[in-house]
Amino acid sequence: MTNILSPLAAIRTHSFVSVLLHSHRFPPFSSETGLLKQHKPISCRPFWLNKQSFSVFSKMNSVGASSPKEFPLGLDASLEEEYSSQSSLLQDFTSIPTIDKAWTFTSDGGSQGMFSMSQPNLLANKKRRYILPCHISKESTNAVSFQWAAFPIEMSNVSMMIPSPSGSKLLVVRNPENDSPTKFEIWGPSLVEKEFYVPASAHGSVYSDGWFEGISWNSDETLIAYVAEEPAPSKPTFTTFGYKKDNSTDKDCGSWKGQGDWEEEWGETYAGKRQPALFIIDVNSGVVHPVEGIGKSLSVGQVVWAPSREGLEQYLVFVGWPSDNRKLGIKYCYNRPCALYAVKAPFSKVEVHQSGTNAANDVSPIKLTQSISSAFFPRFSPDGKLLIFLSARSSVDSWAHSATDSLHKIDWSFSGKPTPDVTIVDVVPIVMCPEDGCFPGLYCFSVLSRPWLSDGYTMILSSIWGSTQVIISVNVISGNISRISPGDSSFSWNMLALDGDNIIAVCSSPIDVPAIKYGSLARKASVETSWSWLDISSPISRCSEKVTSLLSSRQFSIMRIPVRDISENLTKGASKPYEAIFVSSKTQSRNVCDPLIVVLHGGPHSVSLSSFSKSLAFLSSLGYSLLIVNYRGSLGFGEDAVQSLPGKIGSQDVNDVLAAIDHVIEKGLADPSKISVLGGSHGGFLTTHLIGQAPDKFAAAVARNPVCNLALMVGTSDIPDWCYAETFGEKGKTNFTEATSSEHLDAFYRKSPILHVSKVRTPMLFLLGAKDLRVPMSTGLQYARALKEKGGVEVKVIMFPEDTHALDRPQSDFESFLNIGVWFRKYCK
Repeated sequence: MTNILSPLAAIRTHSFVSVLLHSHRFPPFSSETGLLKQHKPISCRPFWLNKQSFSVFSKMNSVGASSPKEFPLGLDASLEEEYSSQSSLLQDFTSIPTIDKAWTFTSDGGSQGMFSMSQPNLLANKKRRYILPCHISKESTNAVSFQWAAFPIEMSNVSMMIPSPSGSKLLVVRNPENDSPTKFEIWGPSLVEKEFYVPASAHGSVYSDGWFEGISWNSDETLIAYVAEEPAPSKPTFTTFGYKKDNSTDKDCGSWKGQGDWEEEWGETYAGKRQPALFIIDVNSGVVHPVEGIGKSLSVGQVVWAPSREGLEQYLVFVGWPSDNRKLGIKYCYNRPCALYAVKAPFSKVEVHQSGTNAANDVSPIKLTQSISSAFFPRFSPDGKLLIFLSARSSVDSWAHSATDSLHKIDWSFSGKPTPDVTIVDVVPIVMCPEDGCFPGLYCFSVLSRPWLSDGYTMILSSIWGSTQVIISVNVISGNISRISPGDSSFSWNMLALDGDNIIAVCSSPIDVPAIKYGSLARKASVETSWSWLDISSPISRCSEKVTSLLSSRQFSIMRIPVRDISENLTKGASKPYEAIFVSSKTQSRNVCDPLIVVLHGGPHSVSLSSFSKSLAFLSSLGYSLLIVNYRGSLGFGEDAVQSLPGKIGSQDVNDVLAAIDHVIEKGLADPSKISVLGGSHGGFLTTHLIGQAPDKFAAAVARNPVCNLALMVGTSDIPDWCYAETFGEKGKTNFTEATSSEHLDAFYRKSPILHVSKVRTPMLFLLGAKDLRVPMSTGLQYARALKEKGGVEVKVIMFPEDTHALDRPQSDFESFLNIGVWFRKYCK
């Protein structure tokens, strides 16, 4: 045995196998200090890792000679020191908590707040989630006080928390990690009032994914509608005598379960998720009922209760995705057709008193949005007369996986049951080409369950505006839109909760950790309104002195990059400047520039925001400038810009990145000999294209789960339609087929970075997830092997055996960015 196991391998967590697989290649880490140097005694070290065991192993592997120190594969003495130093700093950044959600509840003398936060637990390889309560007292228009609890409360194994409409109850859902029952807890102000266990025979885990996810209390807080995985279908049972006819679900040591028919799942991050279905639980009895009539032709999500009316049946409104044919991956894919449906709720009080077969059998869902290809995030106005929803119809119709949203409304002030012929009215249409400084269109990825001000018609949303996230108000009657986060701020703002007519938000920048802000509505003498924002001191915003000092030495700006070589066939919106976020040292001399890392987002129809990223802040604090490019095709700049890219990937986006690099070089902000590039997914596609198309421009490159060969990806990805949409543009939808032709394969290859692999001279680090269904690891491995076969360039591959596309498991994220930092330091000092 020549390799020494990491001390982490002795810790019995679910990451044991992953750590074991990594132990022969990478140095061990401590959750306190980062890298554990192998010469130092470790108090928790198992007996086989003491100093004597080092000498024993040395003697076993050498005869008659002293053994040199053994380093993990890929490290030497100088690199180990770099690992040690950087891992300690990365640990400081990693420990900064993330604010996930917030809720407010009215109380005497003000209101109560509850903040949900998370923090990586590196040893357990999980996120540690906890709650921090506070009391909010509004002292005056210009003063508000938050009294925070002394300590947060950890919420172990909690999947979801949903307060009731009155705030008097809290639903806590604990999903099982195996075939155990799902646990529902109903909390009161001081104790758990009820707890129910729902067996796997009733349904699987409750969806908490942010997309299918939907939990809704009814108005009198007696029923809860929610989305959960339908019960797993029975599988054939076999014994030593063959097939067992009595297909019991009981476990029997003399039999085993076969696989049965394969059923398609919903792709990346949805392993084991086949059919999200709708259920209702009675809060008093714990009785669970499936909502009937929907069938398997729809996968459901985002359920809400329709307003109840005296003497009328109670309805649920939900989003339905067709699922009777091919299930293409849905994570980050807003181009999947979906519609709003209404269905009669079980436990209907009216139904109990009705007679006749019509009342009993009329359970089929009613499709409310027949005239539009996409409808999601349904929300009812406070008076119950309007149903508001978002639409990604531009994505569905164009096949771009994300694009500009629109907002719509349906009149719900009818009597009787809903009908499928309702009129859909535009509230916020798709913006094609925004004027400079004006509203660029809606780009919303979540909506509060109650996003309304007290006037009943003003909706508060978070949306993307160029390279920033902003908070806007939408008058759903007039359609008027106002930017209510500060218009002169380059920071990103995200709404967490409403406190009456006040807003609790989180604000951050690439060099400022998230801070809580409190927005108050101040009415002027005119019809116009203005908002004042107060800084809220909180323990959430604190970080180590080292991080504070390093971040205080950095600065950032948002640059506008002119489009080069504007052609006549470009739309007006596609000819406008795009943006890049530039992060640098405040003390950088114009004669001596820090090395530059070019950072490229995936998608490609996504965006890099001017918000705080722990990983990028870590890289910046190592002494690098960052150029974070939002090339054309990014969100936040109008629909023309989005739709300019499909059909031109590998050329337009590559040229935009090169133009942005030239822009900062011409301004004297970057040294052309010290430029590296980092990208993931489509950003990795651009990274590998850039080092092939501009082989002399980059000193080092890193790609995370990159798209390197579309011809290989199209047959293995959960989104083969993406390959068609981005390669063929507007013809992608009609060209799409599962049986890819040789002509299409040739077109995919010619769009791919592997076409240019023979020209690459840049040292390349690949970070790959073995369970990635979006961009399977085979495409990155093929490119890395081609580079090694060519020779003349250093190639390093790190494989994470349990990770999916995002590489976001805590240990994987930590090891990824530590290796990125060391790789860039090695080649781009």
